[in-house]
Amino acid sequence: MSDSAPQDYQVLARKYRPQTFADLVGQEAMVRTLRNAFEADRIAQAFIMTGIRGTGKTTTARIIAKGLNCEQGPTTDPCGTCEACVAIAEGRHVDVIEMDAASNTGVDDIRAEVLDTVHYAPASARYKVYIIDEVHMLSKSAFNALLKTLEEPPAHAKFIFATTEIRKVPVTVLSRCQRFDLRRIEAEDMIAMMRRIAASEGGEITDDALALVARASEGSARDATSLLDQALGQGAGETTAETVRAMLGLADRGRVLDLFEMVLRGDAPAALNELSAQYAEGADPMAVLRDLAEVTHWVSVTQITPDAGDDPTVSPDERDRGRALANAISMRVLSRMWQMLLKALEEVAQAPNAMMAAEMAIIRLTHVADLPTPDELIRKLKDQPPAPPTPPNGGPGGGAAAPGSMAQAPAPQAQSSAPPPSAPVGTPHGAATALAHQPEVALARYHSFEDVLELIRHHRDVKLLVEVETCLRLARYSPGRIEFEPTDNAPGDLAAHLGQRLQAWTGARWAVTVVSSGGAETIAEKRDAAWLAQKAEAESHALVQAVLAEFPGARITEIRTPDQIEAEAALEALPEVDDEWDPFEED
Repeated sequence: MSDSAPQDYQVLARKYRPQTFADLVGQEAMVRTLRNAFEADRIAQAFIMTGIRGTGKTTTARIIAKGLNCEQGPTTDPCGTCEACVAIAEGRHVDVIEMDAASNTGVDDIRAEVLDTVHYAPASARYKVYIIDEVHMLSKSAFNALLKTLEEPPAHAKFIFATTEIRKVPVTVLSRCQRFDLRRIEAEDMIAMMRRIAASEGGEITDDALALVARASEGSARDATSLLDQALGQGAGETTAETVRAMLGLADRGRVLDLFEMVLRGDAPAALNELSAQYAEGADPMAVLRDLAEVTHWVSVTQITPDAGDDPTVSPDERDRGRALANAISMRVLSRMWQMLLKALEEVAQAPNAMMAAEMAIIRLTHVADLPTPDELIRKLKDQPPAPPTPPNGGPGGGAAAPGSMAQAPAPQAQSSAPPPSAPVGTPHGAATALAHQPEVALARYHSFEDVLELIRHHRDVKLLVEVETCLRLARYSPGRIEFEPTDNAPGDLAAHLGQRLQAWTGARWAVTVVSSGGAETIAEKRDAAWLAQKAEAESHALVQAVLAEFPGARITEIRTPDQIEAEAALEALPEVDDEWDPFEED
């Protein structure tokens, strides 16, 4: 039995971590700038690296530290074999201090780790290098304590910061550092890097599988190597795209395109069957919808920029299908599908059963597939002869029915004001919304100011209704234009608020202006005046005066006119019909 302890397995993300600038992938601009700075001996006192996760921020900081302290002198090609290079690579060099700002956020941490030691000369290296990772996590006091030292550090001190959220770093710190933005790694470079690693490890993996890993990594080298490590460990033999797809819970890209085409055809049964089949094979419903959104985006961009179809992470057959879809589908349909998929992703994330929410999303997508776009609907409506305008309350002038005549029930179009703007296209409300884009048609429905009040009541904007009834003295009205004199207690933004709400509800612009005089009584004042007149007339009646004298403290709360009493009596005298139809009664 051997006495030597077995070596622990080192994950690929650490084993193949870049050790020199030449090993960095996809960061040519930063490497070129640093090489020129080192060669010209113009090395800044502080650097800040920013970018998404896994692009090499901390790795670059360590490479710079090795280049500064390598025995071959300040260089961008550290030897990697001298004592300084080896100690820095292993994280044990006494003059290279790495600090995690996520767990050392306070000013006391900065004082203990940096401020109290920065003025002492390096123990063995050329420079004392401070690497602060996730620097945006430092507190405001910690940043302030660091400013003076950062601006005028000792000649032997260098600072290198790394952060994923550059906007959280104070500008006073940014102005004292040279900033480098590390880019997402392109898919071609990522695939080439993973192919080299797989060959070094003796693993076999197909190009399609590498493309899936590259797409899932989202430009992060660490994510890509971690996923590659997992993929190579899935089993013996060559790792295929199917293996990676099952590992990631993804659906087959070709089958996602099949589902995409079924949705566009409006074939709900086939689309639901395909979704169920992918779910049974291990695909996550959220991943399927995310893939549909990705396809929608890819086809849309390909339609605008044909070169975008040459995605290296997509197979040639899928590229041809994508180009064909881009040529066949209008941008309006793609935009509508994109918006619905974004909403569906939110619903699936919040739903207690993700599969049910995904199925409902597919049903909605197939349902709207054959609906016309807004411009097509407007074009169809323009081709039809316009219907005669009818005010919301049914009368030709917006008034009540003539005395002695039987009031007729208004037409369905006249019973409600303009439908809400959110009404879906393809319904009567959707058609009315499309009509609202024609100002002359939209405004023709509002002959009188009473029609405007009915519109406000329909949308149940109680606050606006109260303000209009109590604070607006109407001076002049015509469809689309309102002039009024405000009361002393009227809100200052009443005109703007009223105009914005009317435009939102009708789709046409309303000119609402304020005048200094000429306004009539408010609706509340008119209503109160009529009530006070009736009350005064009632109080003058001898019988009412006798009742009030007999019951001190009594007051008049309601007044009914003879016409109202007669109408109520006539309604109660109508015979009951046993077989009267009830719209809510079940058969």
